Amino acid sequence: MTRQREAISRFSAPAIMRAETRNVSLKVERVSPALGAEIHHVALASVAEDDDLFAEIRALLLQHKVLFFRDQDLAPAAHVALGRRLGQLVTHPAMPTHPDHPELLMMYRDEQKRPPTNVWHTDGSFLAEPPAAFILRCVVSPEVGGDTMWANMALAYERLPADVKQRINGLYAKHSFEHIFGGDRSPADRARLREVNPMVEHPVVRTHPETNEKILYVNQEYTTHFSNFKSTTEMRYGSDFAFEASALMNYLIRQVEIPEFQVRLRWRPNTVAIWDNRSTQHYAIHDFYPAVRHMMRVAVLGDRPF
Repeated sequence: MTRQREAISRFSAPAIMRAETRNVSLKVERVSPALGAEIHHVALASVAEDDDLFAEIRALLLQHKVLFFRDQDLAPAAHVALGRRLGQLVTHPAMPTHPDHPELLMMYRDEQKRPPTNVWHTDGSFLAEPPAAFILRCVVSPEVGGDTMWANMALAYERLPADVKQRINGLYAKHSFEHIFGGDRSPADRARLREVNPMVEHPVVRTHPETNEKILYVNQEYTTHFSNFKSTTEMRYGSDFAFEASALMNYLIRQVEIPEFQVRLRWRPNTVAIWDNRSTQHYAIHDFYPAVRHMMRVAVLGDRPF
């Protein structure tokens, strides 16, 4: 519990709305009923140095789960500084980073028909302590296409039938890095992936450490199977157990596809998205080939799901 409290404090700041001292107040424009808000009248480069402004942005992030900012000419150093204000930054084990700022991930999609991943997911759920938040800036965008979608997984849990909520209470699931990144590798390479990033176990329903919301926490990219599933019916054959578990997992994973839980962003250069990775999933739509899309991203260390 000590490490958990430390991780929470790294992301924490007073979530209060103080009297504005700026000449122009923030304008908050909701983008969908489920989640998402576009924030106007703010330069993100100044947020890291303004305590009141940071507290306001952070409170809005907890409320809306994903925030959009347009026309943000955010230099790499300022991007990293803003991320550090949210908490300790972490890197990705399999993607390139900025030469001067190793915390800044470079996500470049060039002449690529099929990206390595293109599914709904929670980033880093294969880690014991998945990232709490991300800050993603668009550098180059296609003229059309390349949108990103987010889904509110607290709302997805809230809308589950009561009997399903009862069924999944206390269930845990395994999450695997190898599951998505090892498909085209040799057995020896997959063994090395498992050694560096061993499979982890998370609750199927996690609790947000700051809002106390219940969140449906399984995803198509990294979740492989339940680790403590028990059949609720009399089994005729041993295979009944596997069928029942698979049917329930598939049902839970597909909740993210319900449009009423989603918001969609059309990127432009210098658009920035900040999202709470604990309570959302996202999907980067790869429909823009042969155009290109260049993005930069920082990840904020999170806590162990509970």
